[in-house]
Amino acid sequence: MPQFDAIIIGTGQAGPALARRLTAAGMQVAVIERQQFGGTCVNTGCTPTKTLVASAYAAHMARRAPDLGVMIEGRLTVDMNKVKARKEYVVGLSKKGVERSLRSNPKCTIYMGHARFVSPREVSVDSEVLRSEKIFINVGGRALIPRIPGLQKVDYLTNSSILNVDFVPSHLLVIGGSYVGLEFAQIYRRFGSAVTVIETASRLISREDEDTSAAVADVLRGEGIDIRVNAKDLEVDKRGNTIVFSLAADGGSAEVVATHMLIAVGRRPNTDDLGLDKAGVKIDRRGYIQVDDQLQTNVPGIWALGDCNGKGAFTHTAYNDFEVVAANLLDKDQRRVSDRIVAYNLYTDPPLGPGGHD
Repeated sequence: MPQFDAIIIGTGQAGPALARRLTAAGMQVAVIERQQFGGTCVNTGCTPTKTLVASAYAAHMARRAPDLGVMIEGRLTVDMNKVKARKEYVVGLSKKGVERSLRSNPKCTIYMGHARFVSPREVSVDSEVLRSEKIFINVGGRALIPRIPGLQKVDYLTNSSILNVDFVPSHLLVIGGSYVGLEFAQIYRRFGSAVTVIETASRLISREDEDTSAAVADVLRGEGIDIRVNAKDLEVDKRGNTIVFSLAADGGSAEVVATHMLIAVGRRPNTDDLGLDKAGVKIDRRGYIQVDDQLQTNVPGIWALGDCNGKGAFTHTAYNDFEVVAANLLDKDQRRVSDRIVAYNLYTDPPLGPGGHD
């Protein structure tokens, strides 16, 4: 059985940085990745979506060019194959960079496969079992799929699968009027899709102040995005090649007929298939790993970093998790998660940059 000074499960924003610190301190480290190096940010989050934001902004400005005295001859079109190719090129640079940095580290051993706990000190990867006194979980999260009657009848997109779309949908229905949903709503409206946003709360991005929410809604409506809030009694059906979404809102019932649907109602942690029960690691009712202020789980020698611990859902909070763990473990610096002030962005245009939320 291979023995390591540390095992890191997942290569999101915290894992690779921690691997570099631990190996620099002389440790032999096993890094386990089951899919793509770089985690959510590199593969299905910040990096690819910002390439789409840039392409959509260019299309928007081209349409506005005559207002600014710049005349463009002919009909404006968006080549989604080229948009997608540029996105994949940019993502590829980051993904390869993360993988290269780990594979070139002589004190890192890379295992490609699905990690599962066998005991509090042992992790299996396919048919091999690794052992360490220190195990760090950095497995990220994925789209939360809500329980909506009829949803199983239709094909739908998530924040991950929509990145593979190489065409402009005729009518994109976005379920969820918060950060992910609104970014994609504006992106695809600017690409040329008709877009409808469905939100069950009384307003968009409901965690923000009411005036902020209203300002974002005004911008999106100004670009022709149909917004339905206070949506209740949701139901989905398939009618030929279209998706029929039924809802009650503003005292009446309505139907939205669309060609494609994006589910963007939240995130869930990738903790349901890690065998955490075999290690005795506690999770909360939503599946997030319970950690203390220094990101240690209830089991000594096991830490959880990044989106899977519910302490933040951003690239920079995941990286700060690495900083907190490294400071406490290697620098004897008693840093705490509760000391950080979280700032974040909604990458609509204009962008929203709030900060200071707990």
